[in-house]
Amino acid sequence: MENNYFVVDGEVLPEIFSKVVEVKQLLYKGHVKDITEGVKVVGISRSAYYKYRDKVFLMTEDVKGQKATISILASHEYGALSEILETIVKFKGNVITINQDIPINKAANITITLDILNIEGDIEELIAEMQLLSKVIKINLIAIE
Repeated sequence: MENNYFVVDGEVLPEIFSKVVEVKQLLYKGHVKDITEGVKVVGISRSAYYKYRDKVFLMTEDVKGQKATISILASHEYGALSEILETIVKFKGNVITINQDIPINKAANITITLDILNIEGDIEELIAEMQLLSKVIKINLIAIE
């Protein structure tokens, strides 16, 4: 996994990034009913929103803990979720929520939200180690708060 994460002042970034975050905030707060309405409100295309929605996040400074949400596509095999959770425990992550979909085509989507305040190492290292698990097909960092 070769993702690089940066904390950058939004003023130096292209405006599209702040508009994508604005759409996400409007959706989260319920000010718009869907993505189509949100992109119209902020003045960007749906394709621009979808291109960046999983790549741009707000850094929230006033939270007591840090949370990370990870999306995992895992093989539907015995012990897959256990291996993922063991890796989280190894890094001293604290699981807040787990949601696993019904397996389709021998693979299941798993979404895990973690408290990463006391994690050993950083979230990139944790994700890289999870990606090495034989039963993990794909893994993405969805959000950090």
